[in-house]
Amino acid sequence: MADARDEVDRIVDAWLRERPDLDFAPLQVLSRVDRLSRHLDRARRGAFERSDLDSWEFDVLAALRRAGAPYQLSPKSLLQQTLVSSGTMTNRIDRLVARGLVERRTDPNDGRGILVQMTAQGLTRVDAAITRLVDAEAELLGGLSAADAERLAALLRKLSLGFDAGA
Repeated sequence: MADARDEVDRIVDAWLRERPDLDFAPLQVLSRVDRLSRHLDRARRGAFERSDLDSWEFDVLAALRRAGAPYQLSPKSLLQQTLVSSGTMTNRIDRLVARGLVERRTDPNDGRGILVQMTAQGLTRVDAAITRLVDAEAELLGGLSAADAERLAALLRKLSLGFDAGA
């Protein structure tokens, strides 16, 4: 495998021929990340579609599922976890309510507050989607040993922490 060349190698070789004055080391890494991101996006969309969910629906339902039983969060908590605007979240909750995947409930600790609670149908869908997602992602990583996958995760975490700190 060490001798194997991919599309990024061919692109970088062409750039090196045309612009030998530049250091293309970043392209060696980040162009591959970009290409892998596209494969991941396709795999995720497929996993969600097979569970009759859009990716944004999965994001909201997954946040509720990770909260644990009774699978409810305030709209503000959902905003923080999904990184969308208040108006977008209201629209998403409305659409999920219309599909029967979540319900709005009065917060028992604050009579004016609202909680978003996942329905049984929402729970079934998000559990199916996460199972399909994990299977699809495992398939994408199938060419790596467990040790290589762990090393790659550690390196990506290190890179990601640098971005997260600046956010």
